[in-house]
Amino acid sequence: MAGKAQAAKAATGDTPIGPTGRPYHGFPTPPKLDGHGPARIISLCNQKGGVGKTTTTINLAASLAEYGRRVLAVDFDPQGALSAGLGIQTHEIPTIYDLLLDSKRDPHEVIVRTAVENLDILPANIDLSAAEVHLVNEVARETILARVLRKVAGEYDVILVDCQPSLGLLTVNALTASHGVLIPLECEFFALRGVALLIETIDKVRDRLNPTITLDGVLATMYDPRTLHSREVLERVVDAFGDDVLETVIGRTVKFPDASVSGVPITEFAPEHPAAQAYLRLARELVARGAVA
Repeated sequence: MAGKAQAAKAATGDTPIGPTGRPYHGFPTPPKLDGHGPARIISLCNQKGGVGKTTTTINLAASLAEYGRRVLAVDFDPQGALSAGLGIQTHEIPTIYDLLLDSKRDPHEVIVRTAVENLDILPANIDLSAAEVHLVNEVARETILARVLRKVAGEYDVILVDCQPSLGLLTVNALTASHGVLIPLECEFFALRGVALLIETIDKVRDRLNPTITLDGVLATMYDPRTLHSREVLERVVDAFGDDVLETVIGRTVKFPDASVSGVPITEFAPEHPAAQAYLRLARELVARGAVA
């Protein structure tokens, strides 16, 4: 990795080299929007658990909201970690599960405003675990989430769907509803093993259900530059995915669980922390790439 970084630095002059071995751009602050909508829908997807999907959904959503984008976060995991991470109690309120089962229900009855300005959420709880059983006999069951989100897409600039660690019917619903996919990938060897299967699933969804879906990027998470293993895994990810690997890399820090316990994004819990700045940079990079307006 060091050899690649030195070669890249020699080729680019004084431009700093990032962890991915490529020039490290700052990305400009996104301009304000004249209006809102229609939303671009992005699924955060990886069938391996513990790779940073929910953490990324929370903090990317908050970062985009800070830049004036209207954001809807969709908790599509029965564990409800996204809802909890944004301080939403889901025991006595309607959730995304109710919208999946009742096509006539208005999503506005379920959407909850969070404490973060410009950021709303469609919450979830353990009830969602029964959704696949209930939906299995539905006509066009893969498109039910798309029909729900279509009713509110005009009010938001981006909708982020936090998928469960599985490639089952809920994840297929999310991919069918989405314009793009963001793959958080832990910088650990075993995290690499299942990515080929995920890419194959995305290709099948593109071929059979959603021909316009694109890969918006692979986001390296839990990166620890002090370990050779972490650096080698990141190098392999860049070799495998090339420019699809985002320049922004999310480091490993105890601040993430601390922020989750407090029910706020890290951008509010510790705004000057490098991890908070990394997610703000991720938001700027996605805007610069055209993944977000």
